[in-house]
Amino acid sequence: MNYIIFDLEWNQCSAAQENRIEGLPFEIVEIGAVKLNSNREVISEFSQLIKPQVYREMHYITSKLVHLHIEELESGKPFPEVMKKFLEWCGTDYIFCTWGGLDLTELQRNMRYYKMPDLADGPIKYYDIQKLFSLAYEDGQSRRALEYAIDMMNIRKNIPFHRAFSDAYYTAKIFDTIEDPNVIEKFSFDTYHLPKTRDDEVHIVFSNYDKYISRKFENKSDLLRDKGVMSTVCYKCGRRLKKKVNWYSLNGKHYYAFSGCFRHGIMKSKLRIRKAEGGGVYAVKTDKYITKEVMKEMLRKKDEILEQRRQRNSVEA
Repeated sequence: MNYIIFDLEWNQCSAAQENRIEGLPFEIVEIGAVKLNSNREVISEFSQLIKPQVYREMHYITSKLVHLHIEELESGKPFPEVMKKFLEWCGTDYIFCTWGGLDLTELQRNMRYYKMPDLADGPIKYYDIQKLFSLAYEDGQSRRALEYAIDMMNIRKNIPFHRAFSDAYYTAKIFDTIEDPNVIEKFSFDTYHLPKTRDDEVHIVFSNYDKYISRKFENKSDLLRDKGVMSTVCYKCGRRLKKKVNWYSLNGKHYYAFSGCFRHGIMKSKLRIRKAEGGGVYAVKTDKYITKEVMKEMLRKKDEILEQRRQRNSVEA
């Protein structure tokens, strides 16, 4: 299997928001990529400018950051032509890799705008190298800029940043430094296309947690009533667990629950509700075993926040 490490540069509407094209907030103007073999050695490169068809004026932020001008892009090819060549270059046995979680979504959004065939009919498994960098070298939560990572790893900067090929090249350099198998196993899923049915939903178990991605629901109420979404099951033994603390939320988007498995201890479940492409919502749920002390600290913070809100509301009343 090969690794396709790619980066995109895109433009957006330079005028008022009402002039933005529905379904295409960002128009891709450059694709750069490197192909690595299974040993993570570079075996091929791809770089192509794309002639704008939608936003014909360069947004000032894009021009300043990327150092591209609309005159340069006029020499590019139309997106469908470039995308077809890119997919042919990718081959058949590969996994996408990006720095962050935006590029694969925007790639598919541009493909849909041009009525090209979908890359997949559900979530796409890929490597978010930005996340892997944090898991390997930092706290697992922070998300750093690519140049920060290059500097931290003392990798020589021999080509300028903020062009599609150069950023793909540097992302490959970071990927090559990550050797911990417990980090490498932590692939991500792009959810531009969601599971269509309950049977298609994503259930994946990693070494120290599991992840679940639901199908789309019309609204949050329907999602929160679904027993499959709200159940807590031990990902180590498959046993349905009784909740010690039922689901609660402090912001209406993230929900937490704590359950007990007599074999494995206390399991923390985190449910994130996200907006689906084209309307509706879906859930991403993760389960992880924690200590009793961690659970108590989370509940203490919850009570503290709720008490602060109660006092604030009482003053305002």
